[in-house]
Amino acid sequence: MTASFPGRLAIIQRVLPAYRAPFFDALAAACSEGLTLFAGQPLPVEGIATAQALDRTKYVSGHNLHFFDPQSPLYACYQRGVLPWLERENPDALIVEANFRYLSSPAAIAWMKRRGRPVLGWGLGAPASRGILSVLRNRFLQSFDALIAYSARGAEQYAACGFPADRIFVAPNAVAPAPKHPLPRREASPLRPCVLFVGRIQARKRIPALLKACAELPAHLQPRLVIVGEGPDLESARILARSIYPSAEFVGAKHGAELTPYFLAADLFVLPGTGGLAVQQAMSYGLPVIVARGDGTQDDLVRPENGWQIPPEDDFALLFALQEALSDLPRLHRMGAESYRIVSEEINLERMVAMFVEALNFVSQKE
Repeated sequence: MTASFPGRLAIIQRVLPAYRAPFFDALAAACSEGLTLFAGQPLPVEGIATAQALDRTKYVSGHNLHFFDPQSPLYACYQRGVLPWLERENPDALIVEANFRYLSSPAAIAWMKRRGRPVLGWGLGAPASRGILSVLRNRFLQSFDALIAYSARGAEQYAACGFPADRIFVAPNAVAPAPKHPLPRREASPLRPCVLFVGRIQARKRIPALLKACAELPAHLQPRLVIVGEGPDLESARILARSIYPSAEFVGAKHGAELTPYFLAADLFVLPGTGGLAVQQAMSYGLPVIVARGDGTQDDLVRPENGWQIPPEDDFALLFALQEALSDLPRLHRMGAESYRIVSEEINLERMVAMFVEALNFVSQKE
């Protein structure tokens, strides 16, 4: 029987990204008294697709006041309406983002503490830094009863800030449930292996670097390249492809079940830039992956056994990884089987929910 949290849980998010909706609804199902979530809206320049409703979670929309640009080190956000929401919902435990730049969080934490109820922080981690901002961050982290990190790297960073290691939990970032379908079978020696990209076509995804890398491969290794997605840089990517890799296929945006035939036809999944919500979905179809190293959320997901993490903005590393991957297709398919195992057994929504429940029950027992 799946463990559950015997109470009412409240969560505060700066915004509610659409990809998080399945997780929050799954967590709500594991809370005996339900889950209430408070979130505001992003700035238009952020381009974040948000969820407008949840199935099992009580979603309350707040009003965000943004200070400075989201990419600025001075960015801060204040959320109106948090305390009245807490008064109405009266939760048994609270989870907030472990980000001291969210200025309404301390008042919410204090509200819970006055009532002797636990508060957990949830975040990417806390990279090493110095100065007053580091002091403020570390002081803010100490206000939590426990921390939930997206990755093992994030947990190590929180411990380096002085937070007790025995109160840090790792819930690897997941956006998809464990696959229900069996591991797909792939042709042992396809005439031309297929490399797949799925994502928004914009500068930070580095589609030009992927096109150039494919063009620079030895002729016998040059793959069929399929690019799924739309975005502001789509036309410029098409123009570049016509000049250096004319066989590249741009198939437009695909969602949900529309993506299945593309995952099944591929031999390798590549994300040369930042972001990457489709990585876990690709792995669920038995695909090895090449991803750019980022904030640590990929560390637990992409390992030498199932793929390559390359330095960001490193065109040579991308070319080298592609050449190594495509030079041994039997090994590549074995790596794909390991991808499938990882998302089936280790990193999926079910395991993420289970770790949240474990952390919640731990702090509740301490109260």
